[in-house]
Amino acid sequence: MQTSAVSSASILEQLNSTPMYLICGGIVAFVAIVCVIFLVRAYKAGVALGMDTTKMKRVIVSSATFSVLPSVGILLGVIALSGSLGIPWPWLRLSVIGALHYETQVAQAAAEQVGMSKLSAAEMTPKSFATIALLMSICIMWGMILSIFFNKKYSKKLGTDGGSSKAGFGDRAMTAMFIGLVSAYIGSYIGSFVSGNGTFTFTGDWLPLAVAAVSALVMALFVFLGEKKKLAWVDNFSIAGSMIVGMASAVIIGILVK
Repeated sequence: MQTSAVSSASILEQLNSTPMYLICGGIVAFVAIVCVIFLVRAYKAGVALGMDTTKMKRVIVSSATFSVLPSVGILLGVIALSGSLGIPWPWLRLSVIGALHYETQVAQAAAEQVGMSKLSAAEMTPKSFATIALLMSICIMWGMILSIFFNKKYSKKLGTDGGSSKAGFGDRAMTAMFIGLVSAYIGSYIGSFVSGNGTFTFTGDWLPLAVAAVSALVMALFVFLGEKKKLAWVDNFSIAGSMIVGMASAVIIGILVK
């Protein structure tokens, strides 16, 4: 137990080392500079077109303000992954190109494939981290690569859509892939509960199922408020809220069943 604790502390020290912060922070800083450049050029273009500068400044302030709320979910994702992958790498992934649901799920799947029982610092090794980081990067890069060859053609198709309110192929594909991804994880949770301690014993770990159910109910509540009660602003809290309540329920249930 002591050796495991020392080993996990050692790997986290490496993942949170100064070189890791410099490498990841440099990339984040580069992207932030590019964003500022685009902001300045867009503002100058608006002035050149004769747009009201007061309104443009108001839009900039309001956009910056409302972007804080959706970022809470991203921050929670960084916190959740930092215990096993350190702070710099999740910070880089979720700040630049990653997505919250993608990063957490791919990291967990990659951890299982390298022989870890779960994504944790106690079982993490340099080779495991390298594999997890590589998969997290490779699996999401195809969107950028394919955009080089097909994005122009697809953009033209969107332009001739005629303003149809029907969901396009992209929306349907993303919905189908996300449902498939979620179903795979729910299936693994069910399998762990049903046969985790022997085939059809129904004595396995049921905590992930309970947490998933609580998070789903909270998300359903946000959707209900947004669509039925016309409270569109609650969408900014949906991911962060469901994650916070889900994590809180995991702690509370874990305490109660002990």
